[in-house]
Amino acid sequence: MVYQDKTLVCVECGETFVFSADDQQFHASRGYQDPKRCPNCRQARRQAMGGGSSRPMYDAVCARCGAKTQVPFLPRQDRPVYCSDCFNKVRPAPRRGF
Repeated sequence: MVYQDKTLVCVECGETFVFSADDQQFHASRGYQDPKRCPNCRQARRQAMGGGSSRPMYDAVCARCGAKTQVPFLPRQDRPVYCSDCFNKVRPAPRRGF
């Protein structure tokens, strides 16, 4: 399926925001519904509910698939950064035993 950017209206603040084609594809792959709140209102809601991280998040581009993602560390030029899906595919299997 080919996704195209959509403009949605936030149910919280009434502002419009773009639901990008990449984000739509990600949501579809996880079985998520379209977001009802803009990124700012989603973040504020997470904070108010005690969830979410207080760590700063940094924008990055996945070295494997090229998707935009966010990571909880400052990316370095000499190390690849992966989105969640690609990281799960490339990370080494956990060691078993001693």
